[in-house]
Amino acid sequence: MTIDTTTEAPAATGADTPARGLRSKRAKAILAGGLVLGVGAAITLAAWNDSEFATGVFAGGAFSIEGSTDGTAFTEHPTDDAAAPLTFAVEADNLAPEEPVYAGFAVQLTAASTYAATVDITASSAAPIASSLTYSVVETDTFGCDATSFAAGDALVTDAATTTSTAADIFTLGAATTPVFLCFEVTPSATLPQASPSGTVLWEFSAVSTTPLP
Repeated sequence: MTIDTTTEAPAATGADTPARGLRSKRAKAILAGGLVLGVGAAITLAAWNDSEFATGVFAGGAFSIEGSTDGTAFTEHPTDDAAAPLTFAVEADNLAPEEPVYAGFAVQLTAASTYAATVDITASSAAPIASSLTYSVVETDTFGCDATSFAAGDALVTDAATTTSTAADIFTLGAATTPVFLCFEVTPSATLPQASPSGTVLWEFSAVSTTPLP
């Protein structure tokens, strides 16, 4: 008789079940840890911040000019109706050909001015006698105007028409209440008609602001 010595492998028992369960829990724990680490890696710390502030205060500058016929008392003459009358010698109403007459004038920045200025002079007249007149201007060191002071002055305008003409940037005002003294010479032409009716010549001093005053 033949005896079967083959033995069957023992059936699986519940002894290894806890081991498999433990490995599964460890895997889940590692996975869970990986998820936590992944979330942590996505967090970025905020940068530090600091600020500086600055402010500016603004206001408009100002400038204006005023004139004087005696070099001492200054006032503004802002329109042709308020023009200052130049004081020419008495011969101004009794002109002779090629015999000039003289008058002084002074211009300065007002005390409230905060800008320097350059000044133009524009002459105009519709009077018939104006076509027979020319004018010149010099700058003098002191107020006063006659043939002697005119000859010693620094030329600003030479033989300009009194009917219509403009001399640009003829002088600069660089300090408030510091006048520029001017000497006007008006010369009749050789063809001045006798008994010419009197007429008025208007000079406009037009100032343009330039740089802030010190």
